[in-house]
Amino acid sequence: MAGGGERGEPAGARQHVLLLPEYLKDASKKMKSGLMFVKLVNPRLGEGALYLFNMCPQQLFEIKVFKEKHHSWFINQSVQSGGLLHLATPMDPLFLLLYYLKKADKEGKFQPLDQVVVDDMFPDCILLLKLPELEKLLQHVTDQKEIDKKKYYKYSKEKTLKWLEKKVNQTMAALKTNHINVGARVQSSAFFSSHQVSTDKEEDYICYAHGLISDYIPKELSDDLAKHLKLPEPSASMPNPPSKVAAQRQKRNK
Repeated sequence: MAGGGERGEPAGARQHVLLLPEYLKDASKKMKSGLMFVKLVNPRLGEGALYLFNMCPQQLFEIKVFKEKHHSWFINQSVQSGGLLHLATPMDPLFLLLYYLKKADKEGKFQPLDQVVVDDMFPDCILLLKLPELEKLLQHVTDQKEIDKKKYYKYSKEKTLKWLEKKVNQTMAALKTNHINVGARVQSSAFFSSHQVSTDKEEDYICYAHGLISDYIPKELSDDLAKHLKLPEPSASMPNPPSKVAAQRQKRNK
């Protein structure tokens, strides 16, 4: 879908191209009660990122931005330079909740969720508390207790690693189902030196799936997950993987 920004903006206003799942087509026609763009924390970097909420039913999407050089879009009667393509893909909101649970765990005590999911930088984080089956989601990553009919939560590293392992296995299954060859990608991504990467395809898939899941969790937790999965240690002499290099460049350009 091509959007021209908010209604009432001048005809020359900047427009963007956004690809949505087909089932969101109707919701996109009624933005106030349907779709809402919000800025929330990136659970990997701790910085702001753009997300999309489908308000009815409550559902979270991440916005991926793809850019090509010397590329433009023809939208209606206008030409939009830059060639940015925005893609909305469903995202498990538990990754965002996990960021706040880990942060609150520094206090080492059980807390009500509305005191855990609090962020002055990104106040729209309270939308996460309205997600359906929230209690069911939190069982995967927290210990819970109930006092005077009120629930209290505390981050559980053991449960979280088991849940993330399931996520890695689900990602591996999707990669195999779609016949995506990851062996060469594991080596070219510079996570491991060539002699460290096993010729065993299964290990290639585990390494690659771990890398994908790591885009949604803090580095410390990613390292813990790698140990939990018994992945080989990265070579100290190897350069950073492309995702880290891009993040470092982004920080330098700010």
